[in-house]
Amino acid sequence: MLTIIHRHFLPNKIKVNSWTDVQPYFEDLLSRSFNSVEDLKKWLKDRSELEAFLSEDLAWRYVKMTCNTLDKDLEQAYLFFVNEIEPQIAPYSDLLNKKLIESAFCRELDTDTYFVYLRGIQKEIEIFSEKNIPLYAQIATESQKYGSIVGGLSIEFEGKELTLQQASNYLKHTDRSIREKVFLLIQEKRWAHANELDELFNQLIQLRHQVAINAGFENYRDYKFAELGRFDYTPADCFSFHDAIKKEIVPLVKKFNQNRAKALGHSLKPWDLEVDTQQRNALEPFTSGADLLDKTVQCFKKIDDYFAWCIATMDEMNRLDLESRKGKAPGGYNYPMAETHVPFIFMNAASSTRDVETMVHEGGHAVHSFLSKDLELAAFKNCPSEVAELASMSMELLSYEGMSVFYPEPESYNRAKEEHLEGIIKILPWIACIDQFQHWIYTHPTHTTDERKTYWAKLSDEYGTGEVDWSGMEHFRNSSWQKQLHLFEVPFYYIEYGIAQLGAIAVWRNYQLDKTKAIEQYKKALSLGYTKPIKEIYKEAGIEFNFEASYIKELVSFLEKQLN
Repeated sequence: MLTIIHRHFLPNKIKVNSWTDVQPYFEDLLSRSFNSVEDLKKWLKDRSELEAFLSEDLAWRYVKMTCNTLDKDLEQAYLFFVNEIEPQIAPYSDLLNKKLIESAFCRELDTDTYFVYLRGIQKEIEIFSEKNIPLYAQIATESQKYGSIVGGLSIEFEGKELTLQQASNYLKHTDRSIREKVFLLIQEKRWAHANELDELFNQLIQLRHQVAINAGFENYRDYKFAELGRFDYTPADCFSFHDAIKKEIVPLVKKFNQNRAKALGHSLKPWDLEVDTQQRNALEPFTSGADLLDKTVQCFKKIDDYFAWCIATMDEMNRLDLESRKGKAPGGYNYPMAETHVPFIFMNAASSTRDVETMVHEGGHAVHSFLSKDLELAAFKNCPSEVAELASMSMELLSYEGMSVFYPEPESYNRAKEEHLEGIIKILPWIACIDQFQHWIYTHPTHTTDERKTYWAKLSDEYGTGEVDWSGMEHFRNSSWQKQLHLFEVPFYYIEYGIAQLGAIAVWRNYQLDKTKAIEQYKKALSLGYTKPIKEIYKEAGIEFNFEASYIKELVSFLEKQLN
């Protein structure tokens, strides 16, 4: 079992109760002089140790708050760090960045090791603005309100109070009247908060736009591309991705829906999209969070012993909160812990097949954290999402090797696999739709709420199949973007899922040709962290960083063959 690393720069017992608890260490770094490249490397390691400590301190505050959104003390502990500590860190980080780049010894650092890191530092210097420090704090405070609002939502059904995650399981029920009733209860609950979420989003848009203006950008989209370090592709590449999805994927989803309508014997309503077309009851692959955990370890062991060890270690160190409950924030995540190297998995499991997919997905992120833990600097482990999501989405597909522990009957196994593969194809239009929506939102920052609804309705038609009847429920559809947490909390973090999904399909295709080699390539690529450009990391994994229409068509054709 891993333990907390021994510190060399910070004292072993240090807590962040005020800015004065950590300020001296920033002052120390800022005041140092360098007489050799070795001095600079020692300075980089000490800075990394400080950043790792602060990163994990914030991580635990976020984790505890999302595990219980009803506890206002936990919320205040998180907001204290966001409002009182981070704004103090920002100007020091800028000064330290400049100290590094301006050092004569910076040019002596090994290019092969430090190129990506220094490229990112240079970009941080370029976009930094003192005026944005209080805005970052305000944005963090406002964006966390989304989890508080949505995390508290529940419905009453058959005498039971259900979180929205638990209620969504009923959308697989074979009784159509039950599906309809639960669907409408969920949508009405969301609709009751639609105006509140619209107002919150309007405020976030204006704050983010001001950040961009302060940093010298025309709009937040262009600023965010710089902040995310998107050196490997441009907005124009995103637009090409959107067009490719419309051309290659939407017609295939349309065919899926036509087949579904034919099998069910009636036209499709929104509550008909998840039920089994053969009217079989929903699969229940596990009974509890503990059962989900145990089966995940068994599943991973069938792929690679190291993968299983990672999850078992997290269990030993209490780094998992898996079951859905009222007061818990929505969604799921794997939060890396920069200092102890053992991440935390948070999710809202309710005994569904989707929960299994979520668990192995977050498990892939966790394995990534373990594989990159020995890299020299904390910054080397901060991977862009295009790489991080490659780790998780590839694990979803590689996990078929061990899925018999969840689905011991061949019929159940094949059914779960078919649902998942179809789901991969079906989610791509949603990913492209959300991404295109964001491009419009932040390049039209003065738009009204009604204009936003109109544009979302337009996109819903473009990426939809025309096979689902929303008559009388258009208002639900026009606010359906609000269920996407990323729009509120992590803007522009979404197309990465689409890019990485293509990479994951390619990893799985390699796995079917040579299992041992594919796993070795996967592990080697993830162990690089972010010490190489994205394209080189993908190449190390034995795949292409490519999202052109022809490549998308090639990979989706492979998936179709697997389905057939």
